[in-house]
Amino acid sequence: MTTPDELKYWVALTRIAGLGRVRCSLLESHFPSMEEAWNADGAELKAAGLDGKLAARIVSKRAEIDPDAEMERLAKNNVTALTWHDPAYPARLKEIYDQPPVLYVRGQLTAADEWCVAVVGTRRPTPYGRQVAEELSYRLAQNSICVVSGLARGVDSIAHRAALEAGGRVLAVLACGLDIVYPPEHVKLAQEIIEQGALVSDYPLGTQPRGDFFPRRNRIMSGLSLGVLVVEGDFKSGAMITARLAMEQNREVFAVPGSIFSIQSHGTNALIQDGAKLVLKVEDVLEELNLTMVPQQIEMKENMPATDTEAALLRHISREPAHVDEVCRESGLPIATVSSVLAMLEMKGLVRQMGPMSYVRVREAQTSYGG
Repeated sequence: MTTPDELKYWVALTRIAGLGRVRCSLLESHFPSMEEAWNADGAELKAAGLDGKLAARIVSKRAEIDPDAEMERLAKNNVTALTWHDPAYPARLKEIYDQPPVLYVRGQLTAADEWCVAVVGTRRPTPYGRQVAEELSYRLAQNSICVVSGLARGVDSIAHRAALEAGGRVLAVLACGLDIVYPPEHVKLAQEIIEQGALVSDYPLGTQPRGDFFPRRNRIMSGLSLGVLVVEGDFKSGAMITARLAMEQNREVFAVPGSIFSIQSHGTNALIQDGAKLVLKVEDVLEELNLTMVPQQIEMKENMPATDTEAALLRHISREPAHVDEVCRESGLPIATVSSVLAMLEMKGLVRQMGPMSYVRVREAQTSYGG
């Protein structure tokens, strides 16, 4: 896990253009910490494997970036920064080749987001496309599937709104900083997503959207997901880029068939010809991805200790109240760790506070951690 002192240097470094997965890995391999990488001179940065131009840019930009101020700015905007070492960083996103070193989140990621499907399509859907996107997204959400899309006009926003209406989890991946909403008419929609899911981006605060950012944004949409469902799109649409990225990431690709005379169905029909799963109803997606039992799986996951520490503490809490000091003595863990883990277990409904600093076991975990 990245400590707060280290995190600010990750955030500061990734504000500098050109520092992605490969170069951040070089810095990690060469320097004992990102703080040392941040303070290194040009010669040391080149010794780590960076080219001279990038090394000079880091040294130059360093004077303009205050790591502490960056963290304050994130806090002011209610944005969390996660490095690829953090437990909360989405596990499926770590699988892709070009995973972002730092992921920015506004809202909350939960264990239920493990079951994600991206719904994408044209910004100019036909009435048929609108109906299909709405119906399938609503039904995915009804089946406890988190719906991922890109907050764009058209199919993206239709998918977000339908999933929200169904009471489901929603993730929106942006091609800009999370203090900016693009397109601007989706400010209210973005706020609803924050309350029922999260906005996600690998771009630092203040980054304005740019045309070449959207294809890179799409790799995160597909990377977070078990599969990508394309509703409508022409051959050269962003939805087709997302489908191609999904294939490269070994994700399942689904497509809704359409009229051979409609330009908006050219891409989806071609995907089906190339082997994408044809979708006529939501069950086609759920069955292909083995997602028919997700509500039960989510309940089991919520009842499981997520870490060795959670499992260890649960062994020292019974139906009789146990004081925090007693749990510390028996577990050998420091009070700060015990307090934070007990708070997490209480959120999961596994323990309950019974008076000042005393806890009881509410229910048994479904299974042991790692079991």
